[in-house]
Amino acid sequence: MAKSLIIVESPAKARTIKKFLPARYVVKASVGHVRDLPKSTLGVDVEHDFNPKYVTIKGKGDVIKELRSAAKDASDVFLATDPDREGEAIAWHLAELLKLPHPKRIELHEITKEAALNAIKHPHEIDRNRVDAQQARRILDRLVGYKISPLLWAKVRAGLSAGRVQSVTVKLIVDREREIRAFVAEEYWTLTAQLERPQTPPVFPAELVQVGSEKASIATQAQAEALLQELAGAAYRVRSVRKREQRRNAAPPFTTSTLQQEASRKLRLRVRRTMQIAQGLYEGVDLGKDGTVGLITYMRTDSTRISEQAQEGARSFIHERYGEAYHGGKVYKVREGAQDAHEAIRPTSVARTPESMAAFLKRDELRLYKLIWERFVASQMSPAVFDQTTAEIEAGRCTFRATGSVLKFAGYTKVYEEGRDDDSEGAEAAADSKGKRVPLPPLEEGQVLDLQRLEPKQHFTEPPPRFTEATLVKALEEKGIGRPSTYSTIVETIQARNYVEQVERRFQPTELGFAVTDLLAEHFKDVMDLNFTASMEDRLDRVADGQQDWVDLLRQFYGPFATALATAEERLPRLKIEDERTDEVCPTCGRPMVIKTGRFGRFISCSGYPECKTTRPLLKETGAECPKDGGKIVERRSKRGRTFYGCANYPACDFVSWDRVIPGRCPACNSHLIVKQRRGGAVTQCAANAEHVVAQAGEPGEPEEVGAG
Repeated sequence: MAKSLIIVESPAKARTIKKFLPARYVVKASVGHVRDLPKSTLGVDVEHDFNPKYVTIKGKGDVIKELRSAAKDASDVFLATDPDREGEAIAWHLAELLKLPHPKRIELHEITKEAALNAIKHPHEIDRNRVDAQQARRILDRLVGYKISPLLWAKVRAGLSAGRVQSVTVKLIVDREREIRAFVAEEYWTLTAQLERPQTPPVFPAELVQVGSEKASIATQAQAEALLQELAGAAYRVRSVRKREQRRNAAPPFTTSTLQQEASRKLRLRVRRTMQIAQGLYEGVDLGKDGTVGLITYMRTDSTRISEQAQEGARSFIHERYGEAYHGGKVYKVREGAQDAHEAIRPTSVARTPESMAAFLKRDELRLYKLIWERFVASQMSPAVFDQTTAEIEAGRCTFRATGSVLKFAGYTKVYEEGRDDDSEGAEAAADSKGKRVPLPPLEEGQVLDLQRLEPKQHFTEPPPRFTEATLVKALEEKGIGRPSTYSTIVETIQARNYVEQVERRFQPTELGFAVTDLLAEHFKDVMDLNFTASMEDRLDRVADGQQDWVDLLRQFYGPFATALATAEERLPRLKIEDERTDEVCPTCGRPMVIKTGRFGRFISCSGYPECKTTRPLLKETGAECPKDGGKIVERRSKRGRTFYGCANYPACDFVSWDRVIPGRCPACNSHLIVKQRRGGAVTQCAANAEHVVAQAGEPGEPEEVGAG
C-alpha cells in the first residue's frame, strides 16, 4: 500500500512529526526555500507584468531529487510548510517543482499528534492570494535592493546595500539620534513634603501639584527657594481624601513582536536569539517517555486570539491551582491591521508547566518557555485589584498630593507582570508605579499633619532615549513597518552593514549610516517615507486578502521609483564619508590616526593614506586574558566576515579561537573558558575539556550571517 508523503520545511520538524504519526506517513523536509530569484541578475521582467524568473536554489538538487522520488511513490502529498505567507509560497514552489497535480495544503499551528492528524483530515488548496502577496513582497524588495545597492557601490562605497524596510529602519535610528543631538535640556524643580500624622509614624511623601489656582511649575532654584520661604511655618492640613478601587488587567498573550520585546526586556535576549529558541520550542523537544512534541504554537503571528480549547484548558488549570476567583476568561480583541490566520503564541498544553519541563530544556529554552507559559496563563486570569488612596493636603496657597495603594487581590500578578522598556521614561514610570504601591497611613479630612522636612530637587528634561532592540521592534510595529517575522533579520542586517552599532545595548548610527540615509532620503523620498512604507504593508495585506492585484501594486510602485532612480544616477555626486578622528598618532609618519569603515567593518588607518598605508584593526576587547601570553583577547573578523577571537598581541602571539573567550578559568583544570554554541542555547565551558560545563550562557557567541536586503 502506497504511503502518504508530508513535506515540511525544517528537518527538526520532520523528525518530531515522524515520531508521533503512524507508519503510513512519510515525512520529508524541503530545508527551507527551494526556489528563489537568481543572485546574479534582477530576475524580474519589469516590462512584462513583473514576471519573476525563479531558479532552483544552489545546493538543493539532492533535496529536490529525494522529494520527487518520494512524491512519485506516494498516494497523497501533503504540503505542511509554515502557516504564513512565506510557507504558502514554499508550498506553491514545491507543487510546481514536483509537478503535483493535486497538492494538499495543510497547516500546523502546533506540532502535536492531535494537531497533525486533524490537519490531515482537513486539507485545502494552496492559497494563491497569499502566494501573490509573498511574491509581490519579494519582488518589491528585489527591485529596491538590486537597483539602489549598485548606486551606493558607485557613489559611496563597495559592499553597501539598501532595502525597502532596512533603509527605513536605519532612518528611524538616524532621526532619533538627530533629535537627541538637537535637544536642549531645560531645568525644573520639584518640591516634596515629608509628612507625618502627629507623633504617629510612618512619614510619607506628598508632591507639590498646585500653587494658588495654577499647576505647580518651578523653573529655577530661585523660585524653589521663594516657595520654601513662603511655606516656612505653614500649617499642613488634609483637604480631601479619595479612595477608590483600581483594577488592572493582564497583558494579552504574546504576538511575535511582543515576545521579542519582552524577551529583550526581561531575559536580555537578542531578537534573533529569541526567534531561534522559539523555533526550536515550536518544532519539537524530546520529552523522554512522552516522545518529541512541539511545546508552543507557531511563533510568527500578530494575533492575540486563542482557541476555545486552549481557553478551557487554562480555565481548568487556573481553577485547580489558584482557585475559581483567579480565572478571568478574557477574550482579547485582535489589533486593527493584524493578520488573524493563527493564534497567539502559547504553550500547546498548559499542563506542561515550566517546572515539569525543566529537565528537558536548556537554560535559555526554559527561560523563554517560562515567559510564554506565564504570559498565557496570566492572560486568562482575573484582574489585579488595588485599593488606591489619594489625599490632597493644603499649606497656605499650596496644594500637595500624596498617593498610595495596597494590593487587595493579586489576580494575574500571582503569575506574571509585564516588563517595562529600559529607558528614562519607562524607568521613571516603573519607579512611580512601585511607589504608589506603598500604603498611606489613615488620613481624615481636616486632619493637621506635622512637616518633617521640605525637599526641593533639581531636574533637567531629558532627550528621547536611543532605541534598544525592544523599543526598535515596538516602533516598527507601531508604525506598520515590515512584519514581526522580518524584524530579526532587519536588526541584524543594519548592524552587519555598519549603518548602526549597539553601544550599551542601544542603537547609534555610524557616520556611514547618516550619509547613506541622507542620500536615500533626498533621492528616493517614497522609499524612505515611513507612511509610504506602512501603506505598502497595508496593500500587501490587501493582496493576501484578494482585494488587490499584485501586478497593479508593483506597477504603481515601479513607475515613480524608476524615474527617481534615473534622476539619482544622473545627478548624484560621489559621496565622501568623513573619517572619525582619534587621539592616536601614526607610528610610521606621525600624522593622526583615523577610524575608517571598510568592507569588513571599521579599522584604524593613518590619515595620510595613500602616502602612508599604516593600518591596524579596531579591536573590541572581551575582557578575557590570552591563555598563551596574558594579552587582551579581542574580537576580530575573518576575510569572509566571520567573527573569531584572538590575542591583541598578534603576530607576536598567534592564539585564536572561533568560540568566544570570556574572563575566568575552569575550576576543574584551570584552562580558559569559552562560550560554546549548542542546541537550545550557548554554554560556558572549559576550552580543554567539553565535559567541564561551567554554566549556561545568555546568548550565543557568534552572530549568524545575514542577507543583503
